[in-house]
Amino acid sequence: MEARLTNIDRSEMLRYLLWHGGEIPEDVEAALDRGEERIFRLARPRAVWRVFDYRPGEPLGGTDFRPEGEDLKAFLQDCDQVILLAATLGAEPDLQQKQLRLRDMSEAVILDAAGSAAVENVCDNLCVDLAAQFAPRYLTDRFSPGYGDFPLEQQRWFFQLLDMPRRLGVSLTETNLMLPQKTVTAVVGISDLPQKKRENSCETCSLQGDCVFRKEGRRCGK
Repeated sequence: MEARLTNIDRSEMLRYLLWHGGEIPEDVEAALDRGEERIFRLARPRAVWRVFDYRPGEPLGGTDFRPEGEDLKAFLQDCDQVILLAATLGAEPDLQQKQLRLRDMSEAVILDAAGSAAVENVCDNLCVDLAAQFAPRYLTDRFSPGYGDFPLEQQRWFFQLLDMPRRLGVSLTETNLMLPQKTVTAVVGISDLPQKKRENSCETCSLQGDCVFRKEGRRCGK
């Protein structure tokens, strides 16, 4: 199953850039275009995933990984299997952003926003492909370490079970941050029932772990 980057959501970029609405000046539009073009040129999308049997409160089938958190338990309440997945854009966007910081910080920030939107698109496309593969069963949305009370420390299980360093070239710092930065891990549930509609909240936001709004004690309002 090929990892695909097909679109960069401009509205997601603007939200991450703290754009508060109104007409976008031509020079900003041009900078956004450059950020998107750079990501499409530099990104090398890759993804891995595995399926495991799931029972609440027990380790995933064939592993010692016991997912923690009441939020995740509620999220998977109708599921008897889960998919662990990981996706990355590769190292080149990080290297380009580091170079841009030395000469044009605004371009570096825009590139960061474009990368965040891009890796979510890769995950969206992967989940569409997985949904087709597992039909007629249903898939849930994604739920990542750091969402709600799902501990970020459990990120290490994804690295072990998905062999992320070897298969994706991704490493994990002592503080559980992933490198390259534009990398996502998530749990997706598999069920015979469609997922109940979830309300938008910080706990279900794809940018929760790196949200500039939360760092300022605010919410984006989405």
